[in-house]
Parts: sequence; structure tokens; C-alpha cells
Amino acid sequence: MIENPPLEEIAKILRRAKRIAVVGLSDKPDRTSYQIAKEMQNLGYEIIPVNPMIDEALGVKAVSSLKEIEGHVDIVNIFRRSEYLMEIAKEFVEIDADVFWAQQGIADEETYRFLKERGVTVIMDRCIKVMHSLTKNMPLTGE
Repeated sequence: MIENPPLEEIAKILRRAKRIAVVGLSDKPDRTSYQIAKEMQNLGYEIIPVNPMIDEALGVKAVSSLKEIEGHVDIVNIFRRSEYLMEIAKEFVEIDADVFWAQQGIADEETYRFLKERGVTVIMDRCIKVMHSLTKNMPLTGE
């Protein structure tokens, strides 16, 4: 069974994060991945498009895979169908990013277990933009 972190933990993740690699980011403004990534970019996050089919999105050069990203990645946000999650998860563990985040409607229990066994923070079937809106004014304990 997939268990996402509590809302307060998600709020802390979003407040700490600076760089978000968006797997499956489209360069088409009418696509959900583009709209959500653009909103996160407007909120001050650095967006790294990960899509071998495009040259750039949101004014940023795209990379073909997570392994091509230079520097640390705080969140890997996935806009690919659930059947691709394990493949992405295997690449994810190679780059030592902090959070594996599958967008709303995207989840896979096998991938979840694979990542949790490796100590990864996993969020599945949750929209990063919605979670940001829900948690942005949330008071946090210990802050």
C-alpha cells in the first residue's frame, strides 16, 4: 500500500526544495505538465525539463535523462504513465535526489516498495501544484 508523507512533511519538502527535475515535461503550453511546471517556476523553483523528445521548455534546455543533470536535484516530479515509474526510479537512485514525486493519477506499488527499501521519500498520486497551494501558509512545528 502506498502511504504518502503527512501534509506537514510535504510542506517542509516544498519549502526546502529549490530544484525540480520534471520528467515528461512537454514544450506545449496546453499540456498539464507544462502548466504545472510553469506555475512552479513562477513560484521560484528552478525547473529542469527531462524529456528526450524536446530541446527546451520554459526557456530551459531539456536533458534526455536524470543522469544528465548537473548538481543536486531536490525533487524529481514525474509526468509519465505509471508503467514507466520503475524505470525512472532506477535512474532516480543513481542520481541521489531527495524526493521521488509522481503526479496525480500516477502510482505503482512495486516502484513505491523499491524506493522505500532504499530510504527514499516517495510521494505518489499527488499534484505538486495543489500540494504547494494547500501547504504554503501552513504553520510548521519546529520552525
